[in-house]
Amino acid sequence: MRTVYLDHAATTYVRDEVLEAMLPYFGESYGNPSSIHHVGRSNKAVMDDCRERVAGLLKVKPSEIIFTAGGSEADNLAIKGHAWAMKDKGNHIITSAIEHHAVLHSVRWLETQGFTATYLPVDHYGLVSPDDLEAAITDKTILVTIMASNNECGTVEDISDLSAVCDKHGVTFHTDAVQSVGYYDLGLDKDPIDMLSSSAHKFYGPKGVGVLFARTGTRLEPLIHGGAQERNLRAGTENIAGMIGLTKALEIAYEEMPVAVPRIRGLRDRLIEGVLSGIPDTGLNGHPTQRLPHNANLYFSRIEGEGILLKLDLAGICASSGSACTSGSLDPSHVLAAMGVDTMLIHGSIRFSLGHRTTNDDIDYVLEQLPPIVDRLREMSAV
Repeated sequence: MRTVYLDHAATTYVRDEVLEAMLPYFGESYGNPSSIHHVGRSNKAVMDDCRERVAGLLKVKPSEIIFTAGGSEADNLAIKGHAWAMKDKGNHIITSAIEHHAVLHSVRWLETQGFTATYLPVDHYGLVSPDDLEAAITDKTILVTIMASNNECGTVEDISDLSAVCDKHGVTFHTDAVQSVGYYDLGLDKDPIDMLSSSAHKFYGPKGVGVLFARTGTRLEPLIHGGAQERNLRAGTENIAGMIGLTKALEIAYEEMPVAVPRIRGLRDRLIEGVLSGIPDTGLNGHPTQRLPHNANLYFSRIEGEGILLKLDLAGICASSGSACTSGSLDPSHVLAAMGVDTMLIHGSIRFSLGHRTTNDDIDYVLEQLPPIVDRLREMSAV
């Protein structure tokens, strides 16, 4: 059966060049970077090299790069770590209603520990207003955390404006950029972004490794204790193979970005236009243009998205109904609900996320298979 994988926002495959770069560090180059002998020192040099290369791509200092086990850990360290470090200065945190649960659950947990939180609304495109942010800041605000782009609807936030508001008021600004890194320049050399989270498996690197950028002077308390690794911020023997994979994948993403991103955007637009023009009673969730180049979140009225996904899967097409982290939940998407999307349309929404291997033929195949699937499900629907 033919397979068309359109769920790259959930995860990507590991590219051959990335896997090849990692393989030696599962075998002959196995030293612990903390060991003082030559086998350990060799991997310490490799780790330092990865840190410098990642920092160079992000246009920051190597000392500002903290390797983690992924985007969720990076978010947790940024939010909880900074909140605890700053509790003598204040206890108020600001975030948005459409954040990934790694952010929302971290903030909600802090609320049980004596912190307070404001959850900013978004407009019908999923955009946070800089004016709303400024109005929410108080003399107790110690952290603002707003994602760079949304993992479900694909909307790209005005991070430059939002971070500028925080800079004006002297408040630390963190952004979850897990969906953004590898698709556009985050402007860390230009914008006053204090912390940024990313994860390798979203840009063709391995699972289980990520990065937290923390600008010099940003205070953090560790979440994991037991060793002095990562500037005393993350105890545990370093994942050298993962660091190698993340670094190589990021280098490839930056090198190919000028060509790869326009190509994927063109395919995405073909998919969106084909669905909207070929299937009645459909629509696009999220901003029409200010969105991730590989994201197409579409709603289909009068039917359930889960039914569409099952039929698509039988045809070999892989997509999703939202975040992979909430797979199995029957609750409507908190992202689309915050945007004011009707509950019935939320349940009928599908996220297609394109990738490096997606072709014109793949889009043609989806546009061939999808209309009869929607027709059949609508005929069966009681709505």
